[in-house]
Amino acid sequence: MDDWLPSLVTPTPQAGYDLAVKLSRMAVKFTQPDPAMREALRPGYAGDADALIAASQVVATNFATIAAANRYWRD
Repeated sequence: MDDWLPSLVTPTPQAGYDLAVKLSRMAVKFTQPDPAMREALRPGYAGDADALIAASQVVATNFATIAAANRYWRD
């Protein structure tokens, strides 16, 4: 796989959040590399509030890591 994550440093908090979402999605992709299987599993969690909250927690954890790496975008 190509070098898709050269740095956690981003210019803005929005870019940091976008990166946090990408990190979370890539973790799922690495854990379940079969696209057909990921697609088959999606209906099972798409309507499950607990699963969606858990996914949001993963994004939040990744965003906290990125924010710290960016020193909370302080000058």
